[in-house]
Amino acid sequence: MNLPRAMYLLCHDLDRARLGEDTDLVRGALLRAAAVADLRLSGLLTDDGGRAARVPALGGPDDGFLADVLAAVPLGGTASWFSVVDTAWDTAEARVRGPLAELGVITPGRRRLCVAGSRTVAVSPEARELRTRVRAALLSGDAAAPVRDAVLAVLAVDGDVRTVLGRLEHRRHRAGIRALGARVDAELPGLRTALAWSIAGLRTAASAWEWSGSRPA
Repeated sequence: MNLPRAMYLLCHDLDRARLGEDTDLVRGALLRAAAVADLRLSGLLTDDGGRAARVPALGGPDDGFLADVLAAVPLGGTASWFSVVDTAWDTAEARVRGPLAELGVITPGRRRLCVAGSRTVAVSPEARELRTRVRAALLSGDAAAPVRDAVLAVLAVDGDVRTVLGRLEHRRHRAGIRALGARVDAELPGLRTALAWSIAGLRTAASAWEWSGSRPA
C-alpha cells in the first residue's frame, strides 16, 4: 500500500468507524506530504539543492494521486518542497479515498446525523494492523523501524493525528519521537518543514476566517 493511502487509513478512528475530526483541516496536506515521501523513497523525486526535482528516466507511478503530485514538479526544472506539498491539498482526500473504496479497503456507511457531509466508514482489518505497527514504532522510538513506518509515524505526529498517538502519549514518548524525526529528516530533508509550513498556513487561514465570521456587523 502506498503512503498516502496508508496515511488516510491512519486518520480514521477505528473504534468509532469514522474519520478523526482532528485532521479535518490538515488531512489534505498530510496526504500530499505522504505522497511526496512515497515518490522520494521510490526514486521518482530527489532533492536538488533543497528543492524537488524529478528523475524522468524512471518513468512515473501507476497511481493517479501520486502522478498528480509528481506533476507538480516540472520536467527538467525544480519546485520548492512546500509548493509540492501545498498545491491542490483540497482535492487530495477525494483522490486517495476513491481507489481505497474501489478496492474494498474502506466501505462508506450511513450518513451521520447533525454532521453535514459526514458518513461512517467501515475499514478493513488491514487498517488496524497498520495503526498497530506505526504506533509500535512511535512508542518504542525505534529509529531502525522500516523507513515507511517511520515516515508515517513522524507525519502523524507532525499533523497531530490523535487516532495514532494521543497527547499524553506524545509527552511520554518525546525522546523516541525525536529519534524517528531525526531519521526522517536525514533521509527526506525538507519534507517535514514543507508540511509544517502548509499546516501553519491552513490553520492561520482557518483562524482568520473564523475571526472575520464572528465580527459584529
